[in-house]
Amino acid sequence: MAGKKGPIKGTGGHGRRRLEGRGPTPPAHERPKHPAARAARSAAKRAQASRGSSGGSGGSRSRRRPPGMDELVAGRNAVVEALRASVPATTLYVAAGLAQDERITEARKLAAARDVAVQDVTRLDLDRIAGDAPHQGVALLVRPFEYIDASDLLRRVLEEPDPPLIVALDGVTDPHNLGAIARSASAFGAHGLLLPERRAVGVTPAAWKASAGTLAHLPVARVTNLVRTLKSYAEAGLMLAGLDGRGEIDLDGLELATGPLVLVVGAEGKGLSRLVAETCDLTVRIPLHSAVESLNASVATGIALAEIARRRRSL
Repeated sequence: MAGKKGPIKGTGGHGRRRLEGRGPTPPAHERPKHPAARAARSAAKRAQASRGSSGGSGGSRSRRRPPGMDELVAGRNAVVEALRASVPATTLYVAAGLAQDERITEARKLAAARDVAVQDVTRLDLDRIAGDAPHQGVALLVRPFEYIDASDLLRRVLEEPDPPLIVALDGVTDPHNLGAIARSASAFGAHGLLLPERRAVGVTPAAWKASAGTLAHLPVARVTNLVRTLKSYAEAGLMLAGLDGRGEIDLDGLELATGPLVLVVGAEGKGLSRLVAETCDLTVRIPLHSAVESLNASVATGIALAEIARRRRSL
């Protein structure tokens, strides 16, 4: 060690604290006066205020969508298409100060024609409403689909003058397939749809659009246990025919088509689940050219329903 008067005697190892030093420099966000630390404290305060807010216009900045707004169509093209398809919407949200284009203008006109409320909201409020969905300044709130009870669906079909015909879907997950199946069901005289709640799609705005609005008139029941419901329908006198690529008989030989029937359709690619297939009275296959292994679920359902309708017309 050195001083003003030259070298001086060191500690000789005594006074360990004098030798240890201050250690490594802490990260920027841990140094109280550093800008990074101030920014971290400000962010923590904002997050705490957001969690503690009970709502209102100025408190929360959370991007989580409020309860009851699960059915939302976001984006300019998607909103216009939904309104054109007469999806049952309740409110059209448009961000204030948004640059108008032909899609925004059309969305407003379609909403007015369909008695859909139009609300101009701030960009921040629309972010909160849409959650993480890219909304492009416009979003459409859709009324949740109203399902009927499975027992009510059974009662309705038994009151029909024609032999009951129900389409049950086993694990169909694509909303476009569901919508297309609903459209075919309406076209060929089916009286309703039966859907499982788990591992399957429900009636979403995409399904509604694919159905071309036929879901507005076709009763749909959604059940927690499809197998149990199918068994109860069988006890009421309906026969169960499962549509399967490895079915027992060809569709041409489906003699059950003219009587009370539930046509059970399996999932895309997987087909019928084991328990559902075992519950069916028989399984039916569509004769295909050897070069084709299988058909899309909605296409196969349309073919089967068309054949059932043809047989019923011949009575």
